[in-house]
Amino acid sequence: MAADNPVGNLQDEVTCSVCLDFFRDPAMIVGCGHNFCRACITQCWEGTKTDVTCPQCRQTFPQRNLNPNRQLANVVEIAKRLHVQKAEGARGQRVCGEHGEALKLFCQDDETPICVVCNRSRVHRAHNVVPVEEAAEEYKEKLSACLKTLRERRENLLGLKQAGERKTQEYLKRAGAERQKIVSEFQQSHQFLLEQEQLLLAQLGKLEKKVENMQKEKVIKLSEEISHLNKLISKMEAKCQQPASKFLQV
Repeated sequence: MAADNPVGNLQDEVTCSVCLDFFRDPAMIVGCGHNFCRACITQCWEGTKTDVTCPQCRQTFPQRNLNPNRQLANVVEIAKRLHVQKAEGARGQRVCGEHGEALKLFCQDDETPICVVCNRSRVHRAHNVVPVEEAAEEYKEKLSACLKTLRERRENLLGLKQAGERKTQEYLKRAGAERQKIVSEFQQSHQFLLEQEQLLLAQLGKLEKKVENMQKEKVIKLSEEISHLNKLISKMEAKCQQPASKFLQV
């Protein structure tokens, strides 16, 4: 029959024979090899000044010789998890990892669910403890108030976001219109300057043509006058070459 319940057998192996609970900080008596919670065996030996006795096998030893059993401590943790899984599977609800009892109470000081055994322990004895349903309702009310505040904050932020997006679109629209205006004005200015450039170049071209024609006319007149003077000079030079009798005839 013992082989049919390995979890129960494991729980027996990791249970202190003094407090009948899972080992806490297990320590082994060197003389006989039995294990106890360090606090339990220390309390059993409290006030003893000479030989000490093992609470389980009743052997007597001349000195308090304890060694920490870390491997057993690891086994205890595994046994606790298995015990919790078994209890939760059987009851369909969360159970205490220390005592395997349903977590029906809530410690307000430590803000954690506890079982009825935890409530009687020294850890939670002086704490404010209420049923989990009552604690859940209280926290639900706080959570609802917090949710209301968060939703209101979200609505305000959404409003600010939408207002900001509208302003941004409006600014972009205005900037686009101003851009078109600037481009249009500069295009008009460019067209005006281009027309002025063409007009001034045309006027300059006419002036250049006029100056060129005037220069040509002046050159022609000067050429004609030079030719006339050349003829007159040649004539006068030829006259100067005549003999005196002939020179004075005219």
